[in-house]
Amino acid sequence: MGFLKRSQDTRQGARSVQISRWRRFVMFWANNAQQAIGSLGELARTPWASLMTIAVLGLSLTLPSTLYVVVKNSQTVSAEWDTAAEISLFLRKDLQTQELQGFRERVRLLEQVESITFVDRDSALREFRESSGFGSAIDYLQTNPLPDVLIVVPALEYRSADRARQLLEQLEQEREVTSATLDLQWLERLQALVRVVENSFAGLGLLLCIAVVLIVGNTIRLAILNRRDEIMIMKLVGATDGYIQRPFLYTGFWYGVIGGVIAWIATSLLIWWISASVVRLSALYDSKFRLQGLDFNDMMVVWAIAIGLGLLGSWIAVRRHVAAIEPR
Repeated sequence: MGFLKRSQDTRQGARSVQISRWRRFVMFWANNAQQAIGSLGELARTPWASLMTIAVLGLSLTLPSTLYVVVKNSQTVSAEWDTAAEISLFLRKDLQTQELQGFRERVRLLEQVESITFVDRDSALREFRESSGFGSAIDYLQTNPLPDVLIVVPALEYRSADRARQLLEQLEQEREVTSATLDLQWLERLQALVRVVENSFAGLGLLLCIAVVLIVGNTIRLAILNRRDEIMIMKLVGATDGYIQRPFLYTGFWYGVIGGVIAWIATSLLIWWISASVVRLSALYDSKFRLQGLDFNDMMVVWAIAIGLGLLGSWIAVRRHVAAIEPR
């Protein structure tokens, strides 16, 4: 009877102890900080094995990061090329001088047009005679077969392929114009090629990210199996699955943090290595193009992806394997 009375008193005393929400909040974060530091210490106890896993994670992210840099630079180059430089309007041969001047002024005042250049038929024939090498044959012509040409340079906001085509269709409707040309085929081919490169690199990057998740998950799985007896004892004394899983999640977090730094360094070195070749190639085309690497925002994104992949791989492993360990 005395034992039962003391047990009841103890339970009543335990129920009378209340912990404030603020204290529970502080204890929660203090416990998380302790487990985070402890998981980092676990990595330090096996430096070579941990470093190999982290290096695999970092180097696996290096290729997608480098491919992203290549795509970003290709978009920069294509943005410079992806403009309709000019539209050539071939005018009717029976137009009078006053009609030509009126049409030129009307086109020049369009908001879609930045500037115009008029090339009369005589100047065009002289230029053709000098550049073609058929000067003697051209002298036998009784009349000039070339029409007057009005070269139209679209305004900056109308130099994309789609808007330049709309301007072309609008100018073709003018009665003074017999035909008009705008070389858009090479622009469309360039855009299609850039899209193929982007989609290919995106698919490859996705596969490598999946590989990172699998590698981290397998590493965490082995760590859980190595601590199986410890986990069983912790569950026997009342530890929850969330409490047991937390150190392994922090391990995945540290994998991502350090792996992201390795990805930064490896990507920067790889870009530095190939930038010299890019400079030599651009010099052959009289260009001053320079390969642009990862900026600060890009580096933060790579770091966030690395941390996210590390957490995802560890979360998949702990959700499955920690719950499967039950004391008998």
